Amino acid sequence: MSQLFRAARLSALPLLALLSTVPAVAQKPVAVPKPDNAIIPLPLNPTIPVGQRLCSTRTASGLGYTVLRPGTGTRPTATDIALVNYIGYLAASGTMFDQGMQSPLPIDQVIPGFSEALQTMTKGSVVRFCIPAALGYGPREAGSIPANSDLVFQVELLDFKTAAEVQAMNNPAPAPAEQQPAAPAKP
Repeated sequence: MSQLFRAARLSALPLLALLSTVPAVAQKPVAVPKPDNAIIPLPLNPTIPVGQRLCSTRTASGLGYTVLRPGTGTRPTATDIALVNYIGYLAASGTMFDQGMQSPLPIDQVIPGFSEALQTMTKGSVVRFCIPAALGYGPREAGSIPANSDLVFQVELLDFKTAAEVQAMNNPAPAPAEQQPAAPAKP
Protein backbone atom coordinates (compact mmCIF):
# COMPACT_ATOMS: atom_id res chain seq x y z
CA MET A 1 0.00 0.00 0.00
CA SER A 2 1.42 3.38 -0.91
CA GLN A 3 2.20 5.86 1.83
CA LEU A 4 -0.17 8.42 0.31
CA PHE A 5 -3.07 5.94 0.35
CA ARG A 6 -2.23 4.85 3.92
CA ALA A 7 -2.12 8.49 5.11
CA ALA A 8 -5.49 9.25 3.48
CA ARG A 9 -7.01 6.15 5.04
CA LEU A 10 -5.67 7.00 8.49
CA SER A 11 -6.93 10.60 8.27
CA ALA A 12 -10.42 9.40 7.29
CA LEU A 13 -10.72 7.04 10.26
CA PRO A 14 -11.39 9.78 12.85
CA LEU A 15 -14.15 11.20 10.61
CA LEU A 16 -15.79 7.79 10.31
CA ALA A 17 -15.60 7.30 14.06
CA LEU A 18 -17.17 10.73 14.62
CA LEU A 19 -19.98 9.98 12.20
CA SER A 20 -20.76 6.70 13.92
CA THR A 21 -21.46 8.54 17.20
CA VAL A 22 -24.00 10.94 15.64
CA PRO A 23 -27.55 9.58 16.05
CA ALA A 24 -29.23 8.71 12.81
CA VAL A 25 -32.04 11.04 11.83
CA ALA A 26 -35.35 9.26 11.77
CA GLN A 27 -36.42 9.11 8.18
CA LYS A 28 -40.02 8.82 7.14
CA PRO A 29 -40.65 6.33 4.42
CA VAL A 30 -41.08 8.04 1.08
CA ALA A 31 -44.57 7.56 -0.30
CA VAL A 32 -44.46 6.40 -3.87
CA PRO A 33 -47.25 7.99 -5.89
CA LYS A 34 -49.73 5.61 -7.42
CA PRO A 35 -50.71 6.02 -11.05
CA ASP A 36 -54.07 7.67 -11.68
CA ASN A 37 -55.64 6.33 -14.85
CA ALA A 38 -58.47 8.87 -14.89
CA ILE A 39 -58.93 10.61 -18.22
CA ILE A 40 -58.45 14.37 -18.04
CA PRO A 41 -61.47 16.00 -19.69
CA LEU A 42 -60.67 18.18 -22.69
CA PRO A 43 -60.44 21.00 -23.19
CA LEU A 44 -58.56 21.61 -19.97
CA ASN A 45 -60.55 24.31 -18.17
CA PRO A 46 -59.25 25.43 -14.81
CA THR A 47 -61.61 27.11 -12.36
CA ILE A 48 -60.70 30.65 -11.32
CA PRO A 49 -61.25 31.47 -7.60
CA VAL A 50 -64.18 33.72 -6.62
CA GLY A 51 -61.95 36.64 -5.58
CA GLN A 52 -60.51 36.80 -9.09
CA ARG A 53 -64.00 37.04 -10.61
CA LEU A 54 -64.81 40.38 -8.98
CA CYS A 55 -64.21 43.94 -10.15
CA SER A 56 -63.87 46.97 -7.85
CA THR A 57 -65.16 49.73 -10.15
CA ARG A 58 -68.00 50.08 -12.71
CA THR A 59 -68.38 52.38 -15.70
CA ALA A 60 -71.68 54.05 -16.66
CA SER A 61 -72.31 51.22 -19.16
CA GLY A 62 -71.99 48.57 -16.43
CA LEU A 63 -68.49 47.37 -17.40
CA GLY A 64 -66.57 46.42 -14.27
CA TYR A 65 -62.81 46.70 -13.96
CA THR A 66 -59.90 46.37 -11.57
CA VAL A 67 -56.47 47.64 -12.57
CA LEU A 68 -53.97 44.92 -11.65
CA ARG A 69 -50.93 46.71 -13.12
CA PRO A 70 -51.04 50.22 -14.55
CA GLY A 71 -49.49 50.94 -17.93
CA THR A 72 -48.30 54.12 -19.61
CA GLY A 73 -48.93 56.08 -22.77
CA THR A 74 -51.94 56.56 -24.96
CA ARG A 75 -55.06 54.45 -25.26
CA PRO A 76 -56.14 52.58 -28.39
CA THR A 77 -59.21 53.68 -30.36
CA ALA A 78 -62.09 51.60 -31.70
CA THR A 79 -60.42 51.32 -35.12
CA ASP A 80 -57.06 50.10 -33.80
CA ILE A 81 -55.80 46.53 -33.55
CA ALA A 82 -54.67 45.51 -30.07
CA LEU A 83 -52.03 42.89 -29.28
CA VAL A 84 -53.03 41.24 -26.00
CA ASN A 85 -52.51 38.34 -23.63
CA TYR A 86 -55.85 37.35 -22.13
CA ILE A 87 -57.82 34.76 -20.24
CA GLY A 88 -61.62 34.64 -20.28
CA TYR A 89 -63.82 32.86 -17.75
CA LEU A 90 -67.43 32.72 -16.59
CA ALA A 91 -68.27 35.01 -13.68
CA ALA A 92 -70.74 32.54 -12.15
CA SER A 93 -68.53 29.44 -12.00
CA GLY A 94 -65.00 30.64 -12.75
CA THR A 95 -64.74 28.13 -15.61
CA MET A 96 -62.19 29.27 -18.17
CA PHE A 97 -63.53 29.32 -21.73
CA ASP A 98 -60.74 31.00 -23.70
CA GLN A 99 -57.20 32.30 -23.52
CA GLY A 100 -54.69 33.76 -25.91
CA MET A 101 -51.10 34.91 -25.99
CA GLN A 102 -49.96 37.74 -28.25
CA SER A 103 -53.38 37.76 -29.91
CA PRO A 104 -54.07 40.56 -32.39
CA LEU A 105 -57.68 41.73 -31.90
CA PRO A 106 -59.41 44.36 -34.05
CA ILE A 107 -61.06 46.44 -31.32
CA ASP A 108 -64.22 47.12 -33.31
CA GLN A 109 -64.75 43.39 -34.03
CA VAL A 110 -65.00 42.00 -30.49
CA ILE A 111 -67.98 41.96 -28.11
CA PRO A 112 -69.02 45.47 -26.98
CA GLY A 113 -67.75 45.09 -23.41
CA PHE A 114 -64.34 43.87 -24.56
CA SER A 115 -64.11 46.73 -27.08
CA GLU A 116 -64.95 49.28 -24.38
CA ALA A 117 -62.47 47.64 -22.02
CA LEU A 118 -59.56 47.71 -24.48
CA GLN A 119 -60.10 51.42 -25.10
CA THR A 120 -59.58 52.16 -21.38
CA MET A 121 -56.15 50.49 -21.26
CA THR A 122 -52.63 51.80 -21.82
CA LYS A 123 -49.62 49.79 -23.02
CA GLY A 124 -48.26 47.40 -20.42
CA SER A 125 -51.34 47.50 -18.23
CA VAL A 126 -53.07 44.39 -16.89
CA VAL A 127 -56.74 44.81 -16.05
CA ARG A 128 -59.52 42.47 -14.96
CA PHE A 129 -62.81 43.25 -16.71
CA CYS A 130 -66.25 42.10 -15.55
CA ILE A 131 -68.49 42.18 -18.59
CA PRO A 132 -72.24 41.89 -17.97
CA ALA A 133 -74.18 39.67 -20.38
CA ALA A 134 -75.72 42.75 -22.04
CA LEU A 135 -72.22 43.87 -23.11
CA GLY A 136 -71.17 40.31 -23.98
CA TYR A 137 -73.08 37.70 -25.97
CA GLY A 138 -76.47 38.52 -24.42
CA PRO A 139 -79.19 35.91 -24.92
CA ARG A 140 -77.22 33.79 -27.40
CA GLU A 141 -74.79 30.94 -26.70
CA ALA A 142 -71.26 31.27 -27.97
CA GLY A 143 -69.36 27.96 -27.96
CA SER A 144 -68.95 26.93 -24.32
CA ILE A 145 -70.44 30.23 -23.08
CA PRO A 146 -74.08 29.79 -22.03
CA ALA A 147 -76.68 32.41 -22.98
CA ASN A 148 -76.95 35.44 -20.65
CA SER A 149 -73.55 34.82 -19.07
CA ASP A 150 -71.56 37.49 -17.29
CA LEU A 151 -67.92 37.21 -18.34
CA VAL A 152 -64.59 38.06 -16.75
CA PHE A 153 -61.37 38.70 -18.64
CA GLN A 154 -57.86 39.36 -17.44
CA VAL A 155 -56.19 41.34 -20.22
CA GLU A 156 -52.63 42.55 -20.72
CA LEU A 157 -52.28 45.18 -23.45
CA LEU A 158 -48.91 44.52 -25.08
CA ASP A 159 -49.23 46.99 -27.96
CA PHE A 160 -51.67 48.44 -30.46
CA LYS A 161 -51.45 49.73 -34.02
CA THR A 162 -53.75 51.41 -36.50
CA ALA A 163 -55.15 49.26 -39.30
CA ALA A 164 -52.89 51.15 -41.74
CA GLU A 165 -49.79 50.39 -39.65
CA VAL A 166 -50.70 46.70 -39.51
CA GLN A 167 -51.32 46.62 -43.26
CA ALA A 168 -47.94 48.29 -43.88
CA MET A 169 -46.27 45.71 -41.63
CA ASN A 170 -47.97 42.85 -43.50
CA ASN A 171 -47.32 44.28 -46.99
CA PRO A 172 -44.05 46.17 -46.84
CA ALA A 173 -43.34 48.52 -49.71
CA PRO A 174 -40.97 47.03 -52.24
CA ALA A 175 -37.37 48.09 -51.81
CA PRO A 176 -36.27 50.72 -54.32
CA ALA A 177 -34.54 49.16 -57.30
CA GLU A 178 -30.81 49.49 -57.22
CA GLN A 179 -29.49 51.72 -59.91
CA GLN A 180 -27.16 49.95 -62.26
CA PRO A 181 -23.88 51.72 -62.95
CA ALA A 182 -23.92 53.44 -66.28
CA ALA A 183 -22.38 51.37 -69.03
CA PRO A 184 -19.11 52.80 -70.25
CA ALA A 185 -19.47 54.70 -73.47
CA LYS A 186 -18.25 52.81 -76.46
CA PRO A 187 -15.56 54.51 -78.53
